[in-house]
Amino acid sequence: MPPRSKRGVYGISVTSELTGIGPQTLRLYERRGLITPTRTGGGTRRYSEDDIARLDKITELVADGVNLIGIRQILELEAQNALLAARNAELEQAVESQKSPHAGV
Repeated sequence: MPPRSKRGVYGISVTSELTGIGPQTLRLYERRGLITPTRTGGGTRRYSEDDIARLDKITELVADGVNLIGIRQILELEAQNALLAARNAELEQAVESQKSPHAGV
């Protein structure tokens, strides 16, 4: 899967069309802290590929019957888990480099 972009390029109407989520619901998700689109100098919301993927995840959770508070908690835990997994990988790599017979040579 190619990496997604964090750059906000989609306006709210395009994002609504791409995700099937109405503009009012997108605004609600922003107010509830589920999504944080970037803003232009004039204050216009701009959604990124990462935001679209996050909205897809939110849509799945809503369809599964999870309320917005639960969704926020799930998303926060997933983000924490990703950070911990990345840190764990760094530590494992550091340990492996210490085990290398040529380490420090």
